[in-house]
Amino acid sequence: MPQPLPVRHIRVTAVRRLTPHMVRVTFGGPGLTDLRLHGPDQQVKLYFPRNGRQTPRLPEPGADGDVMRWYAAYSAIPEAERPWMRSYTIRTHRPQDGEIDIDFVLHDDGGPATRWAAAARRGDTLGMFGPSEYFAAHPPRGGTGSLLLAGDESALPSIGTLLEALPRSARAVAFIEVPERADEQSFATAAGVTVHWLHRHTGGGRPAAHGEPLVAAVRGATFDDAPARAWLAGEAGAVRALRRHLVEERGMTRRSVEFTGYWRARLTQDDAPTEEDLAEAQERLAEAPGARD
Repeated sequence: MPQPLPVRHIRVTAVRRLTPHMVRVTFGGPGLTDLRLHGPDQQVKLYFPRNGRQTPRLPEPGADGDVMRWYAAYSAIPEAERPWMRSYTIRTHRPQDGEIDIDFVLHDDGGPATRWAAAARRGDTLGMFGPSEYFAAHPPRGGTGSLLLAGDESALPSIGTLLEALPRSARAVAFIEVPERADEQSFATAAGVTVHWLHRHTGGGRPAAHGEPLVAAVRGATFDDAPARAWLAGEAGAVRALRRHLVEERGMTRRSVEFTGYWRARLTQDDAPTEEDLAEAQERLAEAPGARD
């Protein structure tokens, strides 16, 4: 029997500013009580209404559960009315309350998602596709040694879920780049975790370029316990540079490094993929669990 598509509308029940550049939005709605997450770092697709609409226009999910048929109907909506689509991580799920939390980065030059989050209030409505096993994280492979995590502020929600899901016996080191010291966060984890915070704005002069402090810190790091696995996410160029460093200079295997370019400098998710984006996608598909060697 075909499974119904995980498409629904979710409504804002609370908004809280976590740091100068991040806001946590709590959502409720039908079906969130029985929501099934497939592990930490669970992504969903959010649909933001176009100007003038209170609720995003979305096709009704078919009874046959056909994802491609639904997506074709979504793509057929006239561009002026078609909701903007962006990927986000579920930071927390409280099934007893029928609620989820999603953290939004407030970029200085942000697009429609940033504008929506900056003005979000109780009762606002978004569309959501997921959770889906297709959007779940694939844990980095390569043994049982320590875990290296590296990312910018856009990766903070995912890093938080990954660290908080680690068992007490696990060891991890995280390098996290944020705009300034006030954007640091804390994590409730039982594992042995060391977090290195990196700031683009250090006071006086121009801030560092996005990704620069993160790449420099990981390249210059000395590890007492060499990482056996790595998880990288954030700006696509910085993620590619870090992956090359870990594989070519640190000797890590490609399959032990999970990597995702969440966003691209000077480009949005609405822009066409670059040659590097396409090559990265092909490589991720080839190295996904179950892919042939």
